[in-house]
Amino acid sequence: MNEFELIGKLIPTLARNSSLVLGAGDDCAVLDLGIPDKLLLFKTDAVVEQVHFTTGQPADKIGRKALGRALSDIAAMAGDPVACLVTIGLPADFQEDVVLEIYKGINGIATEFNVAVAGGETTTSPRGIFISISLIGTIQRDRLIARAGALAGDAIFVSGELGGALSGKHFDFTPRIHEAKWLASNFQIHSMMDVSDGLAGDLRHILNATGVGAELLGPAIPISRAAKLKTKSESAAKPPLLAALTDGEDFELLFTVAAADAVKVLDGWKKQFPDVKLSCIGKISSQPGLTIRDKEGVRELRVHGYAHLENS
Repeated sequence: MNEFELIGKLIPTLARNSSLVLGAGDDCAVLDLGIPDKLLLFKTDAVVEQVHFTTGQPADKIGRKALGRALSDIAAMAGDPVACLVTIGLPADFQEDVVLEIYKGINGIATEFNVAVAGGETTTSPRGIFISISLIGTIQRDRLIARAGALAGDAIFVSGELGGALSGKHFDFTPRIHEAKWLASNFQIHSMMDVSDGLAGDLRHILNATGVGAELLGPAIPISRAAKLKTKSESAAKPPLLAALTDGEDFELLFTVAAADAVKVLDGWKKQFPDVKLSCIGKISSQPGLTIRDKEGVRELRVHGYAHLENS
């Protein structure tokens, strides 16, 4: 059972109440607390030593990544982040300067996106450091974008470049808060999420949410320079396209929009965000399934993205 299979079994068992608009299974939970014109976004995310970072990596970047991951999920729903709580688990022999540097990274990206670090919890961890972030945000009721909603004929877009994030981008990515809000303000975006577990896996979440399929255009998929570079010691490294499809930690926007709006989206994006690449990488089809088209024709795409908790 992997992470997504476990989540699928847990979701039907979760308690609900009348405030819950959208629960587990999307990038954020959505709550209606009676705020005029706005819904509340609620997200939690965690980074764990030896899973999301290794011992000795820059502590400020670890902190930045911890909050940045949650911010990327707020971006996936075109929301405004508001405030977070930080739970940090520390070994008994923790170093004070490392903890202060972690919070320096958290506070830095919080300031960048006008997020209040409102408190949290410290606890003991027997096996290294972990950081769990709980983040709230808001979204205008008429601008909420979820994973469900893709329509046959939609164009599929992805921001930035994909693959090879563990070479450094997983620490230095910028959550696409501003880009997502611009999209929601100017276009009817049908579905959106962030790419955190690999394009091939995350696109399937959008498809499964609505029961549609997709055809990707292989040459259009934006492959990062890090995914293209190989050293002699990386003889077993993934081919660049496979890395772009399956590597995690990219934290880019993946969204669908009516084909009639595709050119307007591209032109407007280039003017608004000239330093951030945007690529149209395929189209939504009515027939379930995921295929890829390249010079050899169309074939089923069998690869998936990253999943935690892989076991038998």
